[in-house]
Amino acid sequence: MNGEAEPEAAYVASVLTLYADLPDTPCRPSPMDQSLARRFHQEQIPLPLIESAFLLCTLRRLARPDDLPPLTRIRSLAYFLPVIAELQQEPLPAGYLDYLRLKLQRVAKAARPDVQKSTFLDDR
Repeated sequence: MNGEAEPEAAYVASVLTLYADLPDTPCRPSPMDQSLARRFHQEQIPLPLIESAFLLCTLRRLARPDDLPPLTRIRSLAYFLPVIAELQQEPLPAGYLDYLRLKLQRVAKAARPDVQKSTFLDDR
């Protein structure tokens, strides 16, 4: 087995797992999502930066004022590209990823305390 394939496979799996675990994302990433995750690996985008972008974008979505219409579900990993580019230009301070993780746990629990992601949603 090629030594490069294993790290890429683990990286891609990590990106896709992080993505699928977010609220309002499909339970199963699409082939296009898989291709984009491989591109992230080829471009050597660090996993913590990817996770930070996912969390920051998700928190921004969840923090929208209640009087605005609800956003549609996220259908593609490409949705996060602008935030990834933003963080590549302006990295977050050290330790901020841990803050984002904690903040999302708290906000998601308060916003939807009894809702769990289900494979029975319309994302098949």
